Amino acid sequence: MRKIREIIHTVASKLDWLPGLISRLTIGGIFIQTGWGKITHLDKVINFFTSLGIPAPRLQAPLVASVELGCGTLVLLGLATRIASIPLICTMVVAIITVRMKEVHDYSDFLSMPEYLFIALLVWLIVKGAGSLSVDRFLADRCEKKS
Repeated sequence: MRKIREIIHTVASKLDWLPGLISRLTIGGIFIQTGWGKITHLDKVINFFTSLGIPAPRLQAPLVASVELGCGTLVLLGLATRIASIPLICTMVVAIITVRMKEVHDYSDFLSMPEYLFIALLVWLIVKGAGSLSVDRFLADRCEKKS
């Protein structure tokens, strides 16, 4: 049993770059796509925000689109990942409150919402960082070499 644990630990330590990369590619890709969709269909997004009663929809729609596209790109690249994750979490919280909570009838409904799952991954990225396969790590390594 001890040998199996050692093997699992060895394999896991060699793959420590993988969770950050998968999380960043997933979240970044999703937000780039949704942000681009909002920017290219801004009138529809403004109308949707208006129907939800969101204040200043002409200001909020391009702001949300820009946050999703810009921060999604940063997360995908692994550049300022921890900082870029915060506005994305904020947009998901607003989406949950303004749109999705009407669909929640029990705990599992809430936990299975894509927005909640995005928040969970973003919190993980804030805590753990972008990982070793990221621009953040490349820049950090480069700064250490110069010191």
